[in-house]
Amino acid sequence: MLLTNAVLWTEEGFAQGPDIRLKNGFVAAFGRLSPLPGEPVRDLKGDYLIPGFVDVHIHAYQGHDTMRGEEDIRFMARGLRETGVSAFCPTTMSASLEDTKKAVAAVRQVRLFPKSFEARVLGAHMEAPFLSPKKAGAQQACYFSDPSWELFEQMTGGHPEDVRLMTLAPERPGAEAFVKKAVSQGLRISVGHTDADAALTHQAADWGADHATHLFNAQPPLHHRCPGVPGAVLTDERFFAEMICDGVHLHRDTVRLICACKGASRAVAITDAMEAAGMPDGDYSLGGQRVIVHGSEARLADGTLAGSVLTMPRALSNLIHRFSIDPWAAVRMCTAAPADSIGESLLGRLLPGSPAPLTRWTPDWRLSEVIG
Repeated sequence: MLLTNAVLWTEEGFAQGPDIRLKNGFVAAFGRLSPLPGEPVRDLKGDYLIPGFVDVHIHAYQGHDTMRGEEDIRFMARGLRETGVSAFCPTTMSASLEDTKKAVAAVRQVRLFPKSFEARVLGAHMEAPFLSPKKAGAQQACYFSDPSWELFEQMTGGHPEDVRLMTLAPERPGAEAFVKKAVSQGLRISVGHTDADAALTHQAADWGADHATHLFNAQPPLHHRCPGVPGAVLTDERFFAEMICDGVHLHRDTVRLICACKGASRAVAITDAMEAAGMPDGDYSLGGQRVIVHGSEARLADGTLAGSVLTMPRALSNLIHRFSIDPWAAVRMCTAAPADSIGESLLGRLLPGSPAPLTRWTPDWRLSEVIG
């Protein structure tokens, strides 16, 4: 399929004129192109065309959860692709060793044996168990433990390469040794669910951590004399900063603060979605706990936020319309920046070899269709 007459997102800015050829679920060519014999041609009539979304932190979608195994993850991969997501990291919750091992093994199966019309699974984001009980959020602290490479290998069934990103509280005993070992093995470490102060957060970056899990949430608040994790992450150029742009987890000014401090290359939009994403209000589950969903909020019975019901197209729309972020920067925060945060160079871009789908947006930034 040849796509013509679109305004394309590129890392240099928006470009009007280049054509895009899609073939077998990938971008095959980019530039001034002529139709091949019998090739369908789509005139996009000046609309914006942007790369597939990359979501590095998502637990569940439309009633299906990473922790429930391969079929649920494949459902997520199909459903998310229909929303314009080209790749994602299925994200685990705190659970028993055996349940965690099963979830990671399921991620491995989908990653190694992809099927047609599935968003690409990049490996797991393991959000537990090396977290602080003081900042548990919706995670169950009874399953928390100190960082241990031996335990990590047990949880991954001897396949640590199946985990792409891991959230960790750097104050836990053993954190330094674990982070250094993990980074040497190619695993990206994210600081999160932590009671760490700013000094320890910077120190975690010295060890090799370069990511912060849902910044401002499940960590000490930003204070002018005790800047905590947020202050350290906002000022330390080594960190990528996740942000949940649903209008619930972060105030408008806080989103704008993250974007101003980290810029388009290091602010990473995520969904942190639980199973009610794409579903009506009602009672749902996250990590074995009852979650009540009303409107755009998902909460435990005690009122604790329990993930979100956000989707990546909604995150982009919110960044542009609700938080007044420049559209070019907002697109990068939903595509190339999350890809970069886990070391992917083709994802989130319109380059030969980049996976579909792409999304089409009207001149006033309303989602028009998912292509590919």
